[in-house]
Formats: sequence, C-alpha cells, structure tokens
Amino acid sequence: MSLKPLEFDRRYGELDHVFRAYAGQLAHDTPELPSAALTAYLRHTWHSRPWALSVAEQQLREYAEHPPGRLRIRLGEFYPLPDTGVPDPEVGEWLLVVAGHIRRAVEEGEVPPPSPLPATHWEWHARFPELGQFLGGWFSQDMPDEFADHDTAIADYAATTDRTLVARLVGELRELLALALDETDYVVGTAELGMEVEPPEPHTTSTWLTHAADRLTRNG
Repeated sequence: MSLKPLEFDRRYGELDHVFRAYAGQLAHDTPELPSAALTAYLRHTWHSRPWALSVAEQQLREYAEHPPGRLRIRLGEFYPLPDTGVPDPEVGEWLLVVAGHIRRAVEEGEVPPPSPLPATHWEWHARFPELGQFLGGWFSQDMPDEFADHDTAIADYAATTDRTLVARLVGELRELLALALDETDYVVGTAELGMEVEPPEPHTTSTWLTHAADRLTRNG
C-alpha cells in the first residue's frame, strides 16, 4: 500500500519539491558548485519558504543514509526517486552533496540573490503558479477550438475561477510586467508557463499581458 498523504509529506514532501526542480535539468552538482536546478530551488525557496530548506536537507540526508529496504519497496511505502541522470550507485552520494549545499545556504547564508528572470521551467511555475494555470489551461494549442478569441477565454477564466485566485493572477501579471523584461524574455516566459498560441494582433506578448490584467481587473 502506498503512503498516506500526511506520512508522505512528513518523510518526502520537501524532497519531492527538490526533485521537481530538476525536471528537464541536469544534476551537475559538485561539492563546490550547485547545479542550475538547485540554484533555482535555493533562490526561490529561500525568499518564499525559508523554513522549508531545513526540512529538505533533513529529508535528503535521511533518504541517502537510510534508503528504503525491501519491505517498504514491496509495500510501495517509499518515494521512487525520479531519474536525474545520476547513475544508481552514485545517487546516495549525490543526495548528500545536494543536502550539503542546502545546509550551507541555511547556516552560512550562501543564497543566490533574487533574479528578475527565472532560470528554469520549475522556477517559472514556482514564482508564477496561477499564471501557469491560466496560460496552460486557457491558452494551450486547443484554445482556438474552445473559444472564439482570446478575450472570450479570459472572460471564461474570470467567470469560472474563484475571485481570490483571479486576484492572485492579476498580482502575478503585474509582478511579471513590473520586471520590465525584454520582449523575447516575455515570449520565453509565457511559453514556459504553458501558452501555446500567439497573442492576438496588434499585441506583443507584453502588451497582451497588460491587456489581460486590465480585463481581469475590470471583471472584478
């Protein structure tokens, strides 16, 4: 039988967050330097959930030093580590390297400074979770088959989503626009967040994001 949610979170919840940060990234961590994936995790988590770093360090170290035995594997009561490209015999050592970087971040303040531009797919979604839901859910490649135009899709989101989440989305849109990124970065960012259709003419990506925020604010 698989672990119940409370037990899973107690043993592996933050470890799972760490592994999600490696999706599509290489686990090139060394004792001297963290990988891009771990750097993104440290940067975002330190500035949003600093208490979670000590939990991650403990869970990583526990898994490395006490991997699941045969009984827990047979019962399914363990966390199956995703494939990060690290050879199986080296996974335990790599987990300890990652745990070491997290411990130094907590104890010595070795934390990546804030960055205007998220560096990985995970970091985009960690920083802008509701924008990811909005773009990935309403502006995928199926959008032209489901809605007459972009404004109809925006109106549908506003009509079917809790007002608290709509307000959160407006805040994330304003935050993203306040970063004053290059237009190319806005194109990359919205693609990372799930947008698979072009903005309607005559909009650029950034002007359409402004338009979407204004429409959602008026609908409120």
